[in-house]
Amino acid sequence: MNLKDNGSTGTSVLDGPWQLDRIVSELRAVRSQWRGAQQRTREFGAREFPSRDALRDVADALCGALFPMRLGPSDLHQESEDFYVGYTLDAALVSLLRQVQLELRYNARHSPDASNGVDAQARAIVESFALSLPDLRRLLDTDVLAAFQGDPAARSVDEVLLCYPGVLAIIHHRLAHRLYSLGVPLVARIIAEAAHSITGIDIHPGARIGAGFFIDHGTGVVIGETAVIGERVRLYQAVTLGAKRFPTDVEGTLQKGLPRHPLVEDDVVIYAGATILGRVTIGRGSIIGGNVWLTRSVPPGSNVTQASSLHEQGADGSPKG
Repeated sequence: MNLKDNGSTGTSVLDGPWQLDRIVSELRAVRSQWRGAQQRTREFGAREFPSRDALRDVADALCGALFPMRLGPSDLHQESEDFYVGYTLDAALVSLLRQVQLELRYNARHSPDASNGVDAQARAIVESFALSLPDLRRLLDTDVLAAFQGDPAARSVDEVLLCYPGVLAIIHHRLAHRLYSLGVPLVARIIAEAAHSITGIDIHPGARIGAGFFIDHGTGVVIGETAVIGERVRLYQAVTLGAKRFPTDVEGTLQKGLPRHPLVEDDVVIYAGATILGRVTIGRGSIIGGNVWLTRSVPPGSNVTQASSLHEQGADGSPKG
């Protein structure tokens, strides 16, 4: 197959048995139709959105900088630990700055309320994020300790840090939540979804999660955007903290950003397969049993089993009586 120049776009396409000229032309038309419908400006020579690949690399580098002797390179020695952390952070933060700029520039093009000082705003966001990393590390230490103390099979804190998907997910979440709070939700979501794709644990970066959080096993856990979780909370696999319904406006358009996910207070344990929906409160120290379907608040110290949940709720999930 030979490369030939397509004069209409200035690009080259493969000339072969696949009718690539036709396919490329039709794909260009589809892209143009989409961009027109979405009121997108046409960009030449530059990408418009943050890069998933770049942000995965940033997240991996930040994990290494936060836990260098466990998640850093295999040949790292303690005497060069500070050099590695500094070098890695510098490269990661420069790359993160580019991705933050892309999100803010996109917002500035498509929102009349967006700030014009994008570069200064992006630098301020990344500087604030960087300065928060020591506090994030301290917070993550409580999560690692909770995983070790909460699982009798764990032999060391190093094991849970190296092996447990729930720990990987919460590291990414802590990073993503900080960026979400600083005003770059798309960058934050991409970092969160990188962990989701690896672990099967889906934590929206908007969720607020207290210290000492532990997800055991983890696969299938879903934590929604407006969920608020207290300290020393433990979840098992396939737990959902979701929304019960999705309000719409008078035109039928889905309303976004409303509080719609559960509030889970301190020292709560939620066992495998439990589904808790809506803006309900799970009181401090409660235990929610496996496979429970819960759409009502429960007071502190409750012990909710599948049998008690079915007894107290109607078929539609509403309280009886």
